[in-house]
Amino acid sequence: MTSISVILVSYNTLEMTKVALKLLLESINPFKMDIFIIDNNSNDQSAEMIRNEFPEITLIENKKNVGFGRANNQALPLIKTDFVLLLNTDAFVEKDTIRETVQYMDTHPTCGILGVKLIGRDGSLQPSCRYFPTPLNIFINRCGVTKYFKSARMVDDMSWDHNSIRDCDWVPGCYYLIRKEVIDQVGLFDSRYFLYYEEVDHCFAAKKAGWKVTYFSNSSVVHLGGESAKQVGALTAKGQQLATLQIESELLFFRKNYGIPTVLIHLFLDGLADLVQLAKDIIRLRSFRIILSNTQRVFMTWQIFLRTKFAQQPTR
Repeated sequence: MTSISVILVSYNTLEMTKVALKLLLESINPFKMDIFIIDNNSNDQSAEMIRNEFPEITLIENKKNVGFGRANNQALPLIKTDFVLLLNTDAFVEKDTIRETVQYMDTHPTCGILGVKLIGRDGSLQPSCRYFPTPLNIFINRCGVTKYFKSARMVDDMSWDHNSIRDCDWVPGCYYLIRKEVIDQVGLFDSRYFLYYEEVDHCFAAKKAGWKVTYFSNSSVVHLGGESAKQVGALTAKGQQLATLQIESELLFFRKNYGIPTVLIHLFLDGLADLVQLAKDIIRLRSFRIILSNTQRVFMTWQIFLRTKFAQQPTR
């Protein structure tokens, strides 16, 4: 019998976690399913709720927030199944989602990682099938000049028919179905990423090893998006922690997979994009606070570059 392990990372999302687990357990699938929850030291009684209401689920409690990728990795020693599904606590599966996606991978042995159509709370389509980030497409996006670079592959391309199955570079980690054989070959998440870029880096490694990454349009997941991230951002003044984590992960990804020359090109283009944004702010007579905030970003980026030992190691 085909078997699947489902891993959820919980961080101050008690009510959403409860809904996500309820829908997961109600889903229709003929597989043996093991469920693991790693709680990243939530302060909203999430762990207590899981122990009391879902005693059949394996719960791992951390004494501190270790990040998304590292938390998922903690379940790996316990997994003996054919497939592994990483599911966000703010991602709600439909009854047939797991059955349809696992059956697709069963009949397509070269598919190593699969994602589904992501639908927002309001029913809107979310980016579900993405290209790898590059210094150029990040620069184009930040400058808002995509219409002048029509041949460029932007990270999020929403112009194509999302009702067709297609291979892609990477899929978001909120519903991230992996063949266990892929994990055995390339591992799961690089522990250097605290938040952001874990699945980008993992898909990069899987594709490099010869596996396909597939967007499966026949199934969908309602994804609320960013709820745990909001909790992280609320911990710091001006909510800058999320931006710092994203910049850090971006630098780590480029250095690991493309080398220091690409990192330096990225830093140059990123700084140029900051200057373009500064010019726009001045022309539009934005407030001094906004101008100062956008100006500080370039200094923050270089500071992170130095703190990460030239984009080689994490700061936390």
